Amino acid sequence: MNLLKKCCSCFRKKTEGAPTSTSDPTTDFKGQPRLPTFAVPKRYDIQLKPDLAACKFEGIVSIVVDIVADTRFIVLNAAAQLHINSDSVYFSDPNSNKVFEKPKVGQVQADEILVLEFSETLPKGMGVLTIGFEGVLNEKMKGFYISTYDHNGEKKNMAVTQFEPAYARQCFPCWDEPSFKAKFNITLLDVPSELVTLSNMPVDEEELNGNLKTVYYQESPVMSTYLVAVVIGLFDYIEDHTPDGIKVRVYSQVGKANQGKFALHVALQTLGFYKDYFQMPYSLPKLDMVAIPDFAAGAMENYGLVTYRENDLLFDDHHSAAANKQRVTTVVAHELAHQWFGNLVTMEWWTDLWLKEGFATWMSYMAKDKLFPEWKIWTQFFDHESSEGLRLDGLAESHPIEVEVNHASEIDEIFDTISYKKGASIIQMLKGYVGGPHFQNSLATYIKRHAWSNARTNDLWAVLKEECNEPTMDKIMNSWTKQEGYPVLSVKMKNQTLEIKQSRFLYAGSRDRCQWIIPITYCCGDYDSLISLLMEKKSETYEIKDLLSNITDPARSWIKLNVEQIGFFRVKYDDGLAAKLRYAIEQKCLSVTDRLGILDDSFALCMAREMSLTSLLTFMAAYREELEHTVLSNLIKIIDKIERIVADARPKLMNYIKQFFIGLLLHAAANFGWDPKQGESHQDAMSRGDIFTALAVLGHEETINEANSRFNAFLNDRNTPLLHPDIRKAAYVAVMQKVTSSNKAGLESLLKVYRETDISQEKIRILGSLASCPDESVVYEALNFALSSEVRKQDAIFGLAVSKEGREVAWKWLKNNWDKIWTTYGSGILLTRFVGPIVSSFASSEKMKEIGTFLGRTEASKVRTLKQSMEQIYINSKWVQTIRNDKDLAEAVKKLANK
Repeated sequence: MNLLKKCCSCFRKKTEGAPTSTSDPTTDFKGQPRLPTFAVPKRYDIQLKPDLAACKFEGIVSIVVDIVADTRFIVLNAAAQLHINSDSVYFSDPNSNKVFEKPKVGQVQADEILVLEFSETLPKGMGVLTIGFEGVLNEKMKGFYISTYDHNGEKKNMAVTQFEPAYARQCFPCWDEPSFKAKFNITLLDVPSELVTLSNMPVDEEELNGNLKTVYYQESPVMSTYLVAVVIGLFDYIEDHTPDGIKVRVYSQVGKANQGKFALHVALQTLGFYKDYFQMPYSLPKLDMVAIPDFAAGAMENYGLVTYRENDLLFDDHHSAAANKQRVTTVVAHELAHQWFGNLVTMEWWTDLWLKEGFATWMSYMAKDKLFPEWKIWTQFFDHESSEGLRLDGLAESHPIEVEVNHASEIDEIFDTISYKKGASIIQMLKGYVGGPHFQNSLATYIKRHAWSNARTNDLWAVLKEECNEPTMDKIMNSWTKQEGYPVLSVKMKNQTLEIKQSRFLYAGSRDRCQWIIPITYCCGDYDSLISLLMEKKSETYEIKDLLSNITDPARSWIKLNVEQIGFFRVKYDDGLAAKLRYAIEQKCLSVTDRLGILDDSFALCMAREMSLTSLLTFMAAYREELEHTVLSNLIKIIDKIERIVADARPKLMNYIKQFFIGLLLHAAANFGWDPKQGESHQDAMSRGDIFTALAVLGHEETINEANSRFNAFLNDRNTPLLHPDIRKAAYVAVMQKVTSSNKAGLESLLKVYRETDISQEKIRILGSLASCPDESVVYEALNFALSSEVRKQDAIFGLAVSKEGREVAWKWLKNNWDKIWTTYGSGILLTRFVGPIVSSFASSEKMKEIGTFLGRTEASKVRTLKQSMEQIYINSKWVQTIRNDKDLAEAVKKLANK
């Protein structure tokens, strides 16, 4: 600490300009994917002096560096936005007390590196590198940035860090790669004394100087730079302690402390569960969780200081829905899993991102099931994780789980469905293959072995080999992590023998020579006959005569592969097997997850033009009496996609399609009703809102009228029981179905509620409803509102839920506002979430060409996720052609609609 105090005076000694140089010190280091390793950081002493009013900061960092090879250079990361005070740079050798001053300083903007060339070779061993710097508190929600909030009617600034994946370099010069773990001493200088100041570790000492304070924090354990965090602002908090003394706090805006109670409960219980599961306690003395008004991601697992969007941390007993409660639980459990998977054991490089994101996603289900077993959360795993992973990985523009990352600019793109959802699904499949106890013991051993260090995917396979006595583990799993895509198993029954062939599933319809080693399960007629095997060839046959010999009941003559959807693959049954499964669904013989999996596979096969839409719709009729939340959720998503594609392919059939879909949902609507029931399940509470939202979008007059009536009661009394939070989204969507350019009363009422509430979940519900209006001009107005100053930047994407009637005007709006969107969101994750939902719903080759031409003139054409959107348009266009050629469709739809 004495060194830090001495260095404070450096801020009063600003100098400008860098030494002149006749040569470029950066020449040998440009264009490299990784930093050189001849100098390795061991400890950072970081002093930051933020000015929240002027939105800028200055600082000085002293880094204990181990020089491990002869060199005159030190190469580390510094973003172009960070101004280096060249005359402040020096290297000192504590052994000789020699100081190496005035190196040549070069920055490479494209690579975000800082190259220091000293006049003589640096001594091997430990030395101290000191650098002064200045920067801007930006508004882009990354690096060191400004977030705004209202306090007593006055707009205030808070300062927040978001360093993942490679933004610490925007705040201070550092080795900004996960493998360069080091200890951190952080000091915040001259902060207004009334503000709360937080960092990864507890406060060590605080010095007051009038209305300013300097805060010194305890030294952290070794960690990667992307986990360093600072938050400065005005907050309330609530706190509690775990049984072993860990202090846990939830920070929120002043006046919202009570909304943190649920998250605090979840955090306390989750820390205890993870301690037992991993056989390793939480490794820091405190855990702070902070709700940030402006936040790009859902949350960030900074060691000991986890930051969240407000709607992912806060829960209001009167205005939050059951879905919000589950979301808060999911996000908190996910981020706390990172305290072990990611923070304690860190991937060596971003290629192995899935080692933390896939595991955190999967572990969140383990925690939710432990905390709330009545939620039956594993029935939702396939719908929320595997189904979404299968959807993206069915594109040719997918990527392997282990994806090569050759530049920091490529990292953002892999924070996607593959790393999170496919990664989690592969873990679930692996657990099913080796067994729960073996898997848990393996994870505990893996964490102990690599604690405070870095790991690669092969390190996990090595532990699983040992613990599970499975010598081919790496061979099996490499087929899932090192190649993109997944198989579809084509299954036929012939002479009481199952014939199974594997090939890669692609929505575009092509095939290739990929092959997987597949853990397969199947059962015949009941779940007591479960068979497990490992498919290692392109095609195999299995004798099942004995399993079928005792089956006489037609309802038990079915055969189901991939029992409970544990495997990450699809199944295509021959007509005979498919018919028996449909009968089994109607007779309620199959489990929730198996009913869901068959439905999801059938829809995917239809989109891939391997099943006719007539066959799919006929199959969907078997779900008329479905009441389980996850199946209904998937059914509603499929209904929306089919309705949109039929509007392009066979618009004259739209009324019949809508009538059929309404009929599919009415049984569930009648069962759930509009009002909560005493003792009803968590799933039923979530289904109620989903069902009535879908019926409103389908134009069901009874639903729309009832919802509008309840909304009017809500306008008169915000506490009316007639509009429970679970059905508010449905009511808001229903209101927008009646809004027109000549009658905007409903829109104006919704905007009034939006402006009056300070609850982010309520704002998002309203924002997500506005563009559902069928009137194009109203859609355009709603999209403009989403981009206005009344909507926080990260929330604008919720306003892109555009009606099928508004699709064309949404594309026009996107083009007209492209410069503003690009300037605001850059090329990051938010941009792709902005563009994808609008362009990927089109279904013609002409529109694909138009969009491709427009995006081709911009940097966006290089973004993988937008290439995926373009591929989806191509798939849609092929699907439209197939539907137009379906000769049986019209008659089948009319029959289904009239049942």
